[in-house]
Amino acid sequence: MATRASAARCSSRGSIALLLLLALAGTSSAQLSTGFYSKSCPGVFNAVKSVMQSAIAKEKRMGASILRLFFHDCFVQGCDASLLLDDTSSFQGEKMATPNNGSVRGFEVIDAIKSAVEKACPGVVSCADILAVAARDSVVILGGPSWDVKVGRRDSTSASFSGANNNIPPPTSGLANLTSLFAAQGLSQKDMVALSGAHTIGLARCTNFRAHVYNETNIDGTFAKTKQSGCPSTSGSGDNNLAPLDLQTPTVFENNYYKNLVSKKGLLHSDQELFNGGATDAQVQSYVGSQSTFFQDFVAGMIKMGDIMPLTGSSGQIRKNCRRVN
Repeated sequence: MATRASAARCSSRGSIALLLLLALAGTSSAQLSTGFYSKSCPGVFNAVKSVMQSAIAKEKRMGASILRLFFHDCFVQGCDASLLLDDTSSFQGEKMATPNNGSVRGFEVIDAIKSAVEKACPGVVSCADILAVAARDSVVILGGPSWDVKVGRRDSTSASFSGANNNIPPPTSGLANLTSLFAAQGLSQKDMVALSGAHTIGLARCTNFRAHVYNETNIDGTFAKTKQSGCPSTSGSGDNNLAPLDLQTPTVFENNYYKNLVSKKGLLHSDQELFNGGATDAQVQSYVGSQSTFFQDFVAGMIKMGDIMPLTGSSGQIRKNCRRVN
């Protein structure tokens, strides 16, 4: 009896140990890693970079557009490529939500990257990972910092129109609202100020900065007048007219964005909120004084943002076409 009980105890301990090992194995395989494709698709990074270089050579603005796609994707359901899904008669995606409608762009570049990657390794690399790597390459090609992108994400089979409308910070946001919307994604106020530096590249539409340049006082007068000349005061007139988010170098990734804020030349209300007598002023000043500090914090923020709720393991799918579920 004693022998049998002791054997049962050993067997039970063995089963628990095996279950623990399996659980640990499951956990480790569910984590993103920089080497996820080292055997299954070693050429993925070169394939993405090659298409991004061509796209940016053709149109410098495209780097900012791809970086913005990554932000808008990660803030809704996590970094799962849900933003890339087209609307159909039976499916509502995120492209027509207020922060995205008539504004997000660059989908054809993601299609071209997907096509190149599929030629190299069919059915292996997710659209979510393609977007994460393309965003990094955009920053690097335009002169910004580099980092190793963690990969292993899978693609969603769903999207959230309401999530896109509610989670993405609007350009009218005050500091408290910005902080709260970033906190909802697990990002700190420090991450928010660093990631806002993405506005050192790219363009904004008149409809998003009209109120700031006509109605607000925390803006340099000459700068406001210059912006008014390309943005009529009447809503519905010239709404899609574009202006650079960084007045000086809209196609170079550096710290001029923060210098603009200190000079009260932030284009969006939400930009100037970062330097407006509040809790984030000192951080903005630190980036004016040290581009390397900005780069370091931006990279940390991008890695953290890329970790928002990824689908891994057997969750989601690897889409064949980034615009629709398999």
